[in-house]
Amino acid sequence: MIDKFVPDIATAIAGIHDGARIMIGGFGAIGLPNQLIDAVAETGVKELTLIANNAGAAFGGLAMLLKTGAVRKVVCSYPRSAGSTLFEDLYRDGKIELELVPQGTLAERIRAASAGVPAFFTPTAAGTQLAHGKETREINGKLCVLEHAIFADFALLECWQADRWGNLTYRLAGRNFNPIMAGAAKLTIVQAQHKVELGEIAPDDVMTPGIYVNRVVHVPYGDPVL
Repeated sequence: MIDKFVPDIATAIAGIHDGARIMIGGFGAIGLPNQLIDAVAETGVKELTLIANNAGAAFGGLAMLLKTGAVRKVVCSYPRSAGSTLFEDLYRDGKIELELVPQGTLAERIRAASAGVPAFFTPTAAGTQLAHGKETREINGKLCVLEHAIFADFALLECWQADRWGNLTYRLAGRNFNPIMAGAAKLTIVQAQHKVELGEIAPDDVMTPGIYVNRVVHVPYGDPVL
């Protein structure tokens, strides 16, 4: 019997190692797998590369990983959030690296990895510092930049509903980066706000098929780290 639910968060994140490349879903404070992130920070892992839309807010979640010194590099679109200078301070002191990627390009680089597309051309960032050192080509009269797909060792995601096969739904803006990251990592770990029985999610409502999901842990909204 296929059952991708694990009993606790410690089991869910087992195997995350020093130097891992980790995708983290979410947009701002929405759809972030905060309990999974906090648990990873508590393991003491180091030299991580984080791939996310932003580099965290003032506290908790991504900020917790930055504070513990677990992160070597961040690949993101928005490295600084309102009310937080944590990333800026670390970057200024040379304690963390940054790969800045335009948001649409970041999403497409992740989606490309999920779809098995190794690279693509985009006009975004052509002629700017973000295109420095990258192959450029004129396509249909526009200068375009070659961007490579982004793969990861692990993806940490948050969903609204999950069944034991790992089929997922998201609620409103909670969908954001989560679905595309699910297929771009070697091992995808999900915290689900609601655990539902097999068949309760109609086929047309499945937003991430279970084939992309390896582990699911039930974390009702507001529950503490287990």
